Amino acid sequence: MTTTTAMPTTMLGSVRLDEVSIRIGLPGSPRRWVHAAERVSLDLVPGRVTAVVGESGCGKSVLALALMGLLPAGTITAGSIHYGDVDLLTASERVLQGIRGGGLGLIPQSAATHLNPVRTVGSTMAEALAAHGRPTGADGVRALLDELALPAGTIDRYPHELSGGMAQRVLVAMTLALRPAVVVADEPTSALDPGTARLVLAALRNHADAGHAVMLITHDLVAAREVADTVAVMYAGRLMEIGPVDPVLVRPRHGYSRALLDALPENGMTPAPGLPSSLVDPDPSVCAWHTRVGVPCVPAGRVDDDHWLACVPAGWS
Repeated sequence: MTTTTAMPTTMLGSVRLDEVSIRIGLPGSPRRWVHAAERVSLDLVPGRVTAVVGESGCGKSVLALALMGLLPAGTITAGSIHYGDVDLLTASERVLQGIRGGGLGLIPQSAATHLNPVRTVGSTMAEALAAHGRPTGADGVRALLDELALPAGTIDRYPHELSGGMAQRVLVAMTLALRPAVVVADEPTSALDPGTARLVLAALRNHADAGHAVMLITHDLVAAREVADTVAVMYAGRLMEIGPVDPVLVRPRHGYSRALLDALPENGMTPAPGLPSSLVDPDPSVCAWHTRVGVPCVPAGRVDDDHWLACVPAGWS
């Protein structure tokens, strides 16, 4: 698949996913496989927010785990994910440990489960900052929490004393405090009300504007439309459309992208036709989306300098 932006693999601060395929085994015999990603190519570029959008279960979060070297044991991968000259799919744990935090930062889902239950927010943040050579003073920690509208006493609280939304913002603050070259944010606003969600999105936008790369994984098309520069639409483990926010989330060319927009309240909440495609041992020779809607398709490719489509209906022009 042709990527939207060509970047040299030696450039630190960028990440290139090149023909990445990921197979996760299911228990039982004969062995069956979840095809979580199929030949995914995408560039994460300094100074830009790249949003990966799609229905739940399409493989978006697996891409986040792949970037961080956190895929389950026994996972089969193909292709490459380059951060500088390091292939994150084949790098040793020792190499990955040296990259995580300051190089690659992850804002995970289920934030509360990623905080130490016997440590206060302040001590946890101070330890993370110290481990990466960042200033650890209480005033600096409080400033980071203030930026995300967390109460002054948050620094002295334990995780069980935080709401889900507060825990989420603590992790956002902790991740961004390390000033990672690349941030992978997996549904960072899912536990937040609209007001605090905007604060988090603004923090991610500011991080990109400071010269870093941000990968925003979300099912929230409104959030993606608000802060992203580039949007990659994913369905059943494959990218369907890649391009700037406009056209992808305003005037999309792929049928699946249009179906996602049709499901928004502002467009009448029209559900996508058919049933979601299974990622378990799919037929690699067919397009899952066009099979779902019963329309034959043909490969497409670039439709503009920075706009790419996986396929179009047969006879489409």
